Amino acid sequence: MSTPQPGILAAAPGFSRYLEFSAVADCNPAPTLAALAARAINEEIVIGLGPGLVQRLGHPVDGLRPLPSLSGPGCEIPSTQADIWFWVRGSDRGWITHKARAFSQMLKGSFRMERSVDGFTFDQGLDLSGYVDGTENPEGDAAFDAGIVQGAGNGMDGSSFVATQQWLHDLDHFDTLSEAERDDTIGRHISNNEEFDEAPASAHVKRTAQESFDPEAFIVRRSMPWADASGEGLMFVAFGKTLDAFEVQLKRMAGLEDGIIDGIFRFTRPISGSYFWCPPVSNGCLDLTAVGL
Repeated sequence: MSTPQPGILAAAPGFSRYLEFSAVADCNPAPTLAALAARAINEEIVIGLGPGLVQRLGHPVDGLRPLPSLSGPGCEIPSTQADIWFWVRGSDRGWITHKARAFSQMLKGSFRMERSVDGFTFDQGLDLSGYVDGTENPEGDAAFDAGIVQGAGNGMDGSSFVATQQWLHDLDHFDTLSEAERDDTIGRHISNNEEFDEAPASAHVKRTAQESFDPEAFIVRRSMPWADASGEGLMFVAFGKTLDAFEVQLKRMAGLEDGIIDGIFRFTRPISGSYFWCPPVSNGCLDLTAVGL
């Protein structure tokens, strides 16, 4: 029986490293993927395969597609679709560094690294803006139902789809806003994390209210802040049983539904974006039977 990769539904780690790779042209990725499938998978690593890589294997995964590039009234959402994604998780940054190096070495020659971002926990779940991230995340059985594929057959049951985006914050600008303006941007009071009805229609919580879509668009968020010499922001990660729930939220954020863009574009913007399929686990290892391996 296949089950989800344990790290998908596990509690948030203290630290993370997010790695994205693209396949090298004219190299057969199958041997590298077979080697990955032979390694034990625990909650300290989550692996996702991109749509281009899956197509090369000749066994398409229903529902997997590239993240779309979107333009709204005053915002741009890029697609930087990669072929394979690693989320290395843990409580020790040194261990994470060595684990990430080991996976990079496994992929050397067949894949090239496109992105490496280190994430961390800030004050038990805050975004660097100071607001709580993922307040309405489903938990327990609800998280499983929202984030994990069920009833799709062997090789698919227990898998998940994930959307990843690196968001770059302009905290200097955000700091110039009054507390009331910042609350209106998010739609919650920073003082108590309470949502308030009088927030404008552009408030982030109103743009992304999961129960306001038809069908409801629940996702399992596992985002973490990041910061390095290039800036700081949020590494957004959201798992779903399909990609549809995330995508309808993203389109509404971009104003494609009603011309109102999400207030968070006042101080942050995505600089990357990819979709991946996270295979299930069988006997402690990745189950790649759905893609012919």
